[in-house]
Amino acid sequence: MDTVQAASRARPHAAAAADNLLEVEGLTTYFFVRQGIVKAVEDVSFSLKAGEKLAIVGESGCGKSMTALSILRLVPDPPGRIVAGSVRLAGQDLLKLSEAEMRKVRGNRISMIFQEPMTSLNPVISIGQQISEALMLHQNVDRATAAEKAIEMLRLVRIPEPARRAKEYPHQLSGGMRQRAMTAMALSCNPEVLLADEPTTALDVTIQAQILDLILELQERLGTAVVLITHDLGVVAETAQRVIVMYGGRKVEEASVEEIFENPQHPYTQGLLAAVPHLAAISGAQSESPRLREIPGIVPALVNLPKGCTFAPRCAFATAVCRSEYPPYEAKRPGHMAACWHSDKLDGGQHA
Repeated sequence: MDTVQAASRARPHAAAAADNLLEVEGLTTYFFVRQGIVKAVEDVSFSLKAGEKLAIVGESGCGKSMTALSILRLVPDPPGRIVAGSVRLAGQDLLKLSEAEMRKVRGNRISMIFQEPMTSLNPVISIGQQISEALMLHQNVDRATAAEKAIEMLRLVRIPEPARRAKEYPHQLSGGMRQRAMTAMALSCNPEVLLADEPTTALDVTIQAQILDLILELQERLGTAVVLITHDLGVVAETAQRVIVMYGGRKVEEASVEEIFENPQHPYTQGLLAAVPHLAAISGAQSESPRLREIPGIVPALVNLPKGCTFAPRCAFATAVCRSEYPPYEAKRPGHMAACWHSDKLDGGQHA
């Protein structure tokens, strides 16, 4: 594939070191609060190849963002703590590094685009200076060189008049420009892995498309592997090669993007797909458009998860075994993993 080939050219040492660039095994993150233990991330495992595009999807509160923060070791402690698992980047376990060693990895080998730029950018430091700081810290360049590279990165993300914009502060930029600046900062050190946490949530539809196209274009040019965190299945269909579906802090399904859309093997994934409007219905091509089906109920509080399958209280297929035992996470089809007792009852791509 083109992206993998680009990644191999950009980083032959990483491609040669291991087939998987990033390997997350049994990652578990808890928050110890007065009400009890919040199981934000529970035994999450996945791998990422160089140049690959992986999407993690699910409703708010499913553990998507906390998984990304755990990978970067940005979980607020206290009350949060990574209690189990490993995160290996090119074979190096990030959870075993000292904080000083981890600071050399963040923003350099792994970067993150956060959900809301206004809470992530420093309001009293200019955009150019914020990008320059990352370059001086990780690339060992002088201030003048860093300033030039910052302007070049702003030009790369198509911000007009980059030299002038570099001197401006976050509040002086539009929402789309702030997200572009965040993207420029995240990619300034040419990271091996980019974690993009809902990078288009607060933007209007046309700007969303521009930002996604920009991230994908830069990803292919730089050979960066991308983990895209989103609740928007339309974004997933456009951008991802492989999809992980999370619910209640756990992985419930994983497969290629084509397989997920055509043959969902978990009722939660099926419910998400059933809630997506279809073009024929929107255009009026169908005489009787089917009603969009919402998933009944709400995501359970992670401090008080139900016994057995966490999706059972909202699932039309739930039986007694679902309410008493958590299903094994196993292969349902070649290359298609899911945790469900009743995958055989689902109707594949019909999303009923």
